[in-house]
Amino acid sequence: MNIPDLPASPRKFSLSWLWVISTVILCGIFVLVSAPQALAQGREQGGQNQNFRRYTAVMQQVFDFIQRHYVEEVDPQVLFEGAMTGMFNALEDPYSNFLPESEMTDLNDTTQGSFGGVGLYISKPVGERSDGRPPYVEVASPIEDTPGWRAGINPGDLIIEINGESTDTLTMDEVLARLRGIPGEEVKLLIRRGEKLEFPITLVRAVIEVPTTKYAMIDDVGYLKLITFTPMTVDRARDAIGEFQSKNYKGLILDLRNNYGGLLNSAVDISSLFLNGGVVVSTKSRISSENHVFNARPSALVAAGIPVIVLINRGSASASEIVAGALKDRGRAYLVGEKSFGKGSVQQVYPLERSGFKITTARYYTPSDVNIDKIGIPPDREVKFPEFTDADAEKLGELIKSNKIATFIKGNPGADSADIDLYARVLSREYQLDIPLLRRLIRNEQNRTTIAPVYDLEYDIQLQEAVNILQDGTYGLLMQTTKTLKALQEEASGDLPLAS
Repeated sequence: MNIPDLPASPRKFSLSWLWVISTVILCGIFVLVSAPQALAQGREQGGQNQNFRRYTAVMQQVFDFIQRHYVEEVDPQVLFEGAMTGMFNALEDPYSNFLPESEMTDLNDTTQGSFGGVGLYISKPVGERSDGRPPYVEVASPIEDTPGWRAGINPGDLIIEINGESTDTLTMDEVLARLRGIPGEEVKLLIRRGEKLEFPITLVRAVIEVPTTKYAMIDDVGYLKLITFTPMTVDRARDAIGEFQSKNYKGLILDLRNNYGGLLNSAVDISSLFLNGGVVVSTKSRISSENHVFNARPSALVAAGIPVIVLINRGSASASEIVAGALKDRGRAYLVGEKSFGKGSVQQVYPLERSGFKITTARYYTPSDVNIDKIGIPPDREVKFPEFTDADAEKLGELIKSNKIATFIKGNPGADSADIDLYARVLSREYQLDIPLLRRLIRNEQNRTTIAPVYDLEYDIQLQEAVNILQDGTYGLLMQTTKTLKALQEEASGDLPLAS
């Protein structure tokens, strides 16, 4: 822009100089105030750089020393992988770890949709557990219709041994290397359930195709089970909702039980099917520029007038908790079941030539701005399956080892409810166990010997409760009493806002 020359006014001239002098004074004050801060930050950054250079030099010296002086020749790759593994183990984060070439290959296989394995999502603490017990491998959830699922392994079970080798001293990489492998080969596990029940299981590895969804109608209610979150999950969910719409559904049950997660973007896309815009989840990192807010698309596929119930349990984790948390905080769904697993962190995978590493880069927050890591999401209505006592565990262990239920199903593959009830009563008299528990065990065994049904309303009490809520007309009233996760956490901590 060209500014015409104007005659200078003496008053304006003096005011201009006043502004210049004031600015100089203010800048001088700012420099005096900020200089110590800048110097301190510079010293801190310089100290960090100096430490980095020192540690790097020491590591290089040790690496070279081992190469020259160790009693046997050492493969440099072994030293590299050992150093990387130790560095990530030092983080004491079970979700951050070095991925050698074999593990990167397995990860790529999983991402592509298939791999050789037993079908279990697992976790393992780094170092000793806080309760003093050995850090055995814990089953987060089995993948349906896989060897692990068909064998009856449950969320919360501990894998004590793999092929006779205790898992307490194995790293997560070593555990995965022993569970995954060539399809058709046997893997022998020792399972601990509860405090006293232990039993062996032999699994045959299979090609594990990562499943995504199952769906069906229950009367006028659409039932959609999400098994994991992959790039294909949202397309399959759209197919399911389209079928529900064609059958004039009056409500929808979203089953996230035993769903251990998957891709963040997939969780956001699934949430967008139920929410008309707005926040689904936010991620917060050490680096403010890497913080992100993920919003739903403005047009939901499930109409706002369709009541939605979400089923969760302790096998619901990560991406499934993002969906459950978003729908709960946004007042779009009523949650039924048990408290979820509590994994509120985000991991990224970075390649290093043929190997790589997975590292926690952020934590995610629900729309009410809470993180549920190691806390979990509580259901609006808790429904638990009956639990057994220590005495029941011993009797149940005897029953499992006897293989009587499997033998019964093998001889009666088409057993109906009456047959199952009759045999449950026979076992109850012999083992003094509750009939409902035995009926569920028999039905589970029957389901595992065939392609599992989409749902089992007769024995699934959590699903029964969800259907009842949608059909008895109380859904609207119940939704008026639900609270956001932030409100629930404030209540639990006693940090309640003061009334005015």
